[in-house]
Amino acid sequence: MAKNYWLIKTDPADFSIDDLKKSKNKTTCWDGVRNYQARNFIRNEMKTGDEVLFYYSQSDPNAVFGICTISKDAYPDPSQFNKKDKHYFPDADPANPPWYAVDIKYEKEFKKPVSVPDIKANPKLKNMRLLQRGNRLSVMPVAKEEFDEILKMGG
Repeated sequence: MAKNYWLIKTDPADFSIDDLKKSKNKTTCWDGVRNYQARNFIRNEMKTGDEVLFYYSQSDPNAVFGICTISKDAYPDPSQFNKKDKHYFPDADPANPPWYAVDIKYEKEFKKPVSVPDIKANPKLKNMRLLQRGNRLSVMPVAKEEFDEILKMGG
């Protein structure tokens, strides 16, 4: 099966690349996604071994800060069942859960974060989904060529 490439967005105040590095085995559950299209990517397409750009959406400027890998295929998001979790979803049915998560593992932090202005300035990235108007998904596919170009830019 071919490897896929992804971009996941996070608010660094909620969970940063440093938090991922400090996680047990540098691995964590990527939970709390509450958008159906993003959920479908997680549930149906993300697979162990896929590579992921770790992106801050609430920074100045917004940027890709490093990479991680999918270390466990999709499973029901445990936060949807936890009444104390901010991502609790009261209508979630354990027999047919609406929300899914994957585990991610830290791989590398970039020497230089790759900002949205840098991405926009690179003609090789002009069609990147991240740059498309109205695209606010927290999980999105990335072409291998785009992934490789961002890696190069990040050092």
